Amino acid sequence: MSDTIIKVENLSKKFIIGHQRAERYTALRDVIVNNVTGVFRKTSELIKGNAIVEGVTEDFWALKDISFEVKQGDRVGIIGRNGAGKSTLLKILSRITEPTAGRIILKGRIASLLEVGTGFHPELTGRENIFLNGAILGMTRVEIRRKFDEIVDFAEVEKFLDTPVKRYSSGMYVRLAFSVAAHLEPEILIVDEVLAVGDAQFQKKCLGKMEDVSQSQGRTVLFVSHNMTAMQTLCNKGILLEMGELKYKGYMPETITHYLKQFTSGKRKVKWELNHAPGNANAKFLSAEVNVINRSQSSVDIFETGDAFEFQFAFFNEKEGLTALDITFHLMDEMGRLVFVGSSGIHNAAVKNFEKGEIKFICRIPADLIHEGSYNISRLLLVQDRGAINLEVKDVIQFDVISKQEENLGWMGGKEGVIKPKLEWIY
Repeated sequence: MSDTIIKVENLSKKFIIGHQRAERYTALRDVIVNNVTGVFRKTSELIKGNAIVEGVTEDFWALKDISFEVKQGDRVGIIGRNGAGKSTLLKILSRITEPTAGRIILKGRIASLLEVGTGFHPELTGRENIFLNGAILGMTRVEIRRKFDEIVDFAEVEKFLDTPVKRYSSGMYVRLAFSVAAHLEPEILIVDEVLAVGDAQFQKKCLGKMEDVSQSQGRTVLFVSHNMTAMQTLCNKGILLEMGELKYKGYMPETITHYLKQFTSGKRKVKWELNHAPGNANAKFLSAEVNVINRSQSSVDIFETGDAFEFQFAFFNEKEGLTALDITFHLMDEMGRLVFVGSSGIHNAAVKNFEKGEIKFICRIPADLIHEGSYNISRLLLVQDRGAINLEVKDVIQFDVISKQEENLGWMGGKEGVIKPKLEWIY
C-alpha cells in the first residue's frame, strides 16, 4: 500500500562463527603444515568474498525468514531477549550490513542511532560532526544550518561544541548523536537501547522528541529497548523476536504480554500433590496462586498498574480443631527489595477452629498500590500458636505488572519508589 514505508520480505541473516580446536600436543611439523594450509584457505575465502574465520566454523542464523510491514507514522517497538536478533535487524534496516536472504523496501531517508557515537568521527569537533552527519543523511548545508541551533540546544553541549568528540563522555556523545538524528528530518528514525546511557532527564526529552517526530510530524520510529514502560509509552505497534524468528507482531500491549509470558509461564500458580507437598505431620501446602480481580477478562496472565488482585493459598490440615493459624508471605520486587509482608494473623483472621482437610486463605490487594515490574513471593509460612506448626516455602510464585497504556510516564528510566499508591488529594 502507498502508506507502507518499510517492507521486509523473508529476511534472513547468517553469520559464520569459529571455534578453536582443543589440541593436547602440537609438533613443529603440524604448525608449519597448518599455517601453509591456512594461507591457501584464507586466499580462497577472500577471492570468494567470504569472511575469514579461524578454527572450526559453524553457521549461526541471527534472523530466520522474517516478514513484516511498517506504515508511515507508526512507532514500532522491537523487543526480545538478548540474542534474539534485534540489533542485527536494525543494522540491516540501516544498511550497515547486508542480509543473507530476503529483501527490504524502504521509502525515504533513515537516521540511525545504534551505538554511542554512531556516524561520528572522533577527531572532529561537535560542530563538524553535525555537518558530517547531515551530509551522510543527504541534507544540504542550508538545511543543516536551519536546524543547527535546535540541535545544539537540545543536546545541551554548546560549551563543548568546538571540542573534538573523542573527549566527550558517553552521555555527551549520545546527547549530540540523538539530537542530530532526530532533528535532521529523516523519514525513518531507528534507535537502539543506546539511550539508556543518558541521564533520566535526557531520556525523558528523547522520548518526548520521538513522540513528537512520529505523531506531530508523521515520521516513522523503530525503537529497541528492554524497558517495557518506555515501549508502552512511546510505541503503538510491536514486533517480538525470539531466537532470530518473528514470534508476534501487533499492537504494543499485546506484544509485551506475549514477551512477558516467556518469563511468567507456569509461575503465576503452583500446585503440589498431597503425597509430595511441603509440610509436616500437622499440615502441608497444596497450592499458591495470584489472580486479577475486577477486570473484564476472566483470566489474564499480565497485570496492569491499577489492577486489584488476590493471592490464594491452600493447605491440608492433618489435625482436628487447630486454632490461631497464620498465613504469612513476603512480597519482593525484581531488585530483591521487600515490598511488604502480608499476614492473616495481624487481622485475627484465623482464630476459629479448623477441621481436618483442605483449607483456603485469600488475601486481596487493593488497586493502585504497586509499581510496574516483576514480583515474587519469596517466603510463604504457615504458623500456629507461634510455632506449633511452622511451614516455610521459598520462591513460590512470580508475576509481572506493566503500566496501563493510558499512563504516559514520559521517560524510560527506572521506577521511583517501591509502591505506587493512588493518593487522594483535597484542595
